[in-house]
Amino acid sequence: MQALDALINRVSVARLGEPAPSAEQRELLFRAALRAPDHGQLRPWRFLTVEGEAREALGELFARAQCVRDPQASAALLDKACAMPLRAPLLIVVIASPKAHPKVPESEQLLAAGCAAHGLLLAAHAQGIGAIWRTGELTGDATVKAGLGLAAHEQIIGFLYLGTPLGELRTPQALEPADFVAAWSSDLGAVGQG
Repeated sequence: MQALDALINRVSVARLGEPAPSAEQRELLFRAALRAPDHGQLRPWRFLTVEGEAREALGELFARAQCVRDPQASAALLDKACAMPLRAPLLIVVIASPKAHPKVPESEQLLAAGCAAHGLLLAAHAQGIGAIWRTGELTGDATVKAGLGLAAHEQIIGFLYLGTPLGELRTPQALEPADFVAAWSSDLGAVGQG
């Protein structure tokens, strides 16, 4: 697949089944992630893979986190939390792991980790692997972060769900670049879209 085709036509795929990406495909996924923009070459990211029975354990962790947040959580809500990681054969937890640096602020390092996640998604699309980036309150949940072994300074950027697309890929909505791009002029005063 051509690089521009992957960039322009990538879509999220929510319905995923077996098989999970192969070892060779995963190697390419992570190689793409590691090419994210990285001021200072700090590599402020790390990744956890979750598959097989570990997905059930992650679901139990999600349910435990729900119980901590809401001790009165219904059985249906807890069942839903348990089932979440079972929606794909492979999950990749993308973790921002910022490093102390005098010239590279943490905010920039968080963006770099987000770019690494995007690189994974693009590499998945280029290989015909379905993928979706999921976030929500679990990404910032203290119980989930502790259960996944995150250090205090680390953040979950997202849970990437990967597998074989079930059904046809949707066509991405055509957006007009002109709707989002404006030329800046020094005599504009306030910044605005023109």
